Amino acid sequence: MNHIIPIPAFKDNYIWAMVKVNGTGIAVIDPGDAKPVLTYLHNNQLSLNAILITHHHWDHSGGIAALSDQFKNIPVYGPASENIPGLTHPVKEGDIIALPAFALSLNVYDIPGHTLGHVAYYGSEMLFCGDTLFSCGCGRLFEGTPTQMVASLDKIKKLPLNTQIYCGHEYTLANLAFAQTVEPQNAYIAAKIAAVKSLRAQNYPTLPVTLASELQTNPFLRCTEPTVIKAVEQHTNLTLHSPIDVFTHLRAWKDQFVS
Repeated sequence: MNHIIPIPAFKDNYIWAMVKVNGTGIAVIDPGDAKPVLTYLHNNQLSLNAILITHHHWDHSGGIAALSDQFKNIPVYGPASENIPGLTHPVKEGDIIALPAFALSLNVYDIPGHTLGHVAYYGSEMLFCGDTLFSCGCGRLFEGTPTQMVASLDKIKKLPLNTQIYCGHEYTLANLAFAQTVEPQNAYIAAKIAAVKSLRAQNYPTLPVTLASELQTNPFLRCTEPTVIKAVEQHTNLTLHSPIDVFTHLRAWKDQFVS
């Protein structure tokens, strides 16, 4: 059995640590900073077995060099189509990563949009999706297109409803403010705001979240819902003809949103 532990980094990043119960090693996902990982390893008398990277942004990959220097010859997995110094195992959709120390295999998915080569890792009903999907939000389109991002989110929507989603940032409360603006009558959003405020008041993470919950509350996964379509049309004073059109204007609305 494995535990997934959030290691906070920077202002609002999570480095996810996979820890095998009664084991001595961990794997980390998106170590943007080596220091909190090294501190966690030292405090728990653990060693590092593997690094997985979802995309090239420094706050997700900046710790590779220092960790690889301290733990020689560990595998570093990451997107084959992005330039990430320190990768030893470039991966793409269709690849399967075997992590025998954790009795786990992870399927690789290409999910471009936030960056062009962004990947996700899925296995044992867990999804590590970096900055493509957040709780009640999605990543900004720094490199990709709305069409790419919609296709990426559609891949995620097809996963089992009980999938646990581990994303890269603690953005949930801010994302919920926008979600409620889009769908003010959505009771699931109202209930989630109350739950998330309680968690944050105790300094607990709001992640992971289930895909089932996201389908009820995340406007970027709800671009075919009449309530979301109507809200975006009213906001833009346009008639929108496709989910990609809805997503495009919804993302632009979020980019300018101030709660």
